[in-house]
Amino acid sequence: MDGLRQLLRGIEVFDGELPSFDPKDAPDSPVDLFTQWLLHALRSGVREPHAMTLSTAGADGDPTARTLILKDVSAEGWAFASDAGGVKGRDLAQRPFAALTFYWSPLARQVRVRGPVAAARPEESAADFLARGPRARAESLLGRQSTPLEDPVERERAVREAAGLVERDPGLVPPGWRLQRVRPTSVEFWQGDRNRDHTRLSYHATRDGWERRLLWP
Repeated sequence: MDGLRQLLRGIEVFDGELPSFDPKDAPDSPVDLFTQWLLHALRSGVREPHAMTLSTAGADGDPTARTLILKDVSAEGWAFASDAGGVKGRDLAQRPFAALTFYWSPLARQVRVRGPVAAARPEESAADFLARGPRARAESLLGRQSTPLEDPVERERAVREAAGLVERDPGLVPPGWRLQRVRPTSVEFWQGDRNRDHTRLSYHATRDGWERRLLWP
């Protein structure tokens, strides 16, 4: 364990050329700044820059986190999809609040989004589901995410049967599929620095719009 501890402490961080960030030039809306950073990550070759960690908590208050894909971002919020019967769906039904974390390691950039979660309109959820590939739709139709799996053969058989349903009815949408949006009360942008002179800019929602403030790193 001592060797592992030393190995972890010796891993280089903030390696390579990092982008600059001057908070004085930041736009008034966190949506605009997030879009700028996301597109910059994409142009910079960051793999899967739309991947994010979604953190939720159930009625007992215990947190759960997982990585999934951002579906959209707009003035309405940061969108992701879930099944009402899965852990995410059950957590959100009991406590409709979530946190999102984006980390683009090559750029030493992190974005944190927190706020209440609201389901999109049914037609939006249906459109999101139908935009998925056939295999993904077949998996989702099973409605068994996070339940115990006794034998992988059982899973393949169930997926084949669900794939047949998709082929026979391409417009089939499971009733529990939800497009969800985090409507942020706060959004924080973090720019790392090799000399630990990190920059943190936080947006807080107010009745009059967004209030920006710098935070100690």
